[in-house]
Amino acid sequence: MIRQAIIFSAGLGTRLRPITDHIPKALVEIKGKPMLQWNIEKLITAGCRTIVVNVHHFPEMIRDFLAANHYFGITIHISDESGAILDTGGGLVHAAPLFDHSTPIVAHNVDVLCDLDMNELLQYHNERNGLATLAVRDRETQRYFLFDNDLCLAGWQNKANNDVILKTGKPRTQLMPLAFSGIHIIDPAIFPLISQKGKFSITDLYLRLAESHLIVGFKDDASCWVDVGKTEQLQQAREIWGRK
Repeated sequence: MIRQAIIFSAGLGTRLRPITDHIPKALVEIKGKPMLQWNIEKLITAGCRTIVVNVHHFPEMIRDFLAANHYFGITIHISDESGAILDTGGGLVHAAPLFDHSTPIVAHNVDVLCDLDMNELLQYHNERNGLATLAVRDRETQRYFLFDNDLCLAGWQNKANNDVILKTGKPRTQLMPLAFSGIHIIDPAIFPLISQKGKFSITDLYLRLAESHLIVGFKDDASCWVDVGKTEQLQQAREIWGRK
């Protein structure tokens, strides 16, 4: 059962302007509920009772929203990045003191809405016994993680500029590209292995660690998945969730 999670909520949401000129992306509503609430409730349903929410853009609005909802009856910690946004890797490190380091951490982007079974993902993570498990989908995008036949992370590709990073010595032709779903499970054993400081992407961390540690993919076949990063995707999410 899921015990703890972090919802990455610090982003500026620039691609959702002008909406995010007045509210944080986390509080943009889908079917009358902010995205942050959808994901908190999904994690609670999966058994989670401790959630870290990182904040930067309009941080007090998120604090006030959580307080007004009595923290949804669980423990919710705020990881304050109001001084400087730290990206996913730096945000995870900044929040490290707020986690129980004896149990896996679910990391979830606030702008991802989906019906992925979180405990199925956790079970897979425990079975593979990797340092991290990345939920990935077979979908069209510009940037892909590259995996071998055992779904072990082996590289990264940006189709927009044909940039390819290979980390395990396997030829590109033997690897399959899969798109990150914005959801992952992280073993706290990762923290002593992190050398980066300040602002950095967790993608860079995973690629470095893949050379010597097991980072695995989980094929996410959930029927509903939307990354609400742009206004057209916001409309798509409202149409999908309006039918639920």
